[in-house]
Amino acid sequence: MLELSDPARITAGIVLLTVVGIESGGFFLLKVFGGKLVTTDLQKSFYRAGHAHAGVLVILGLLCVLLTEATALTGFAHWLAATGVLCAAILMPAGFFFSAMGAGRTAPNRAVVLIPVGAVFLGAGVVMLAIGLLLG
Repeated sequence: MLELSDPARITAGIVLLTVVGIESGGFFLLKVFGGKLVTTDLQKSFYRAGHAHAGVLVILGLLCVLLTEATALTGFAHWLAATGVLCAAILMPAGFFFSAMGAGRTAPNRAVVLIPVGAVFLGAGVVMLAIGLLLG
């Protein structure tokens, strides 16, 4: 049985609580696609993408927290492997949602920069974890 360190256990517990927020995002999407909220095509696509990225990245992030416990990584490398994807799970959805906010928006605002920043965290986190797992 895998025994989690206290930081990994606490991180996983907190992340699991965020699923409630993702769930409420699903309720919001039901309003958007049910026609109860007036949105543009850009907003519909960005809201859908933000919700999907949040759900998928939280699941992948939890897996990364667990797998990092099986590595010998320390310091920043350990932090990046364990939480890089979780940072992306915040940044990328935030970029999708915040850049599409505003009545009648048809082009993303400057918050769209959060999407590639999140992508950097995603890539760096999974590469670091892969290195840690391959090196033992």
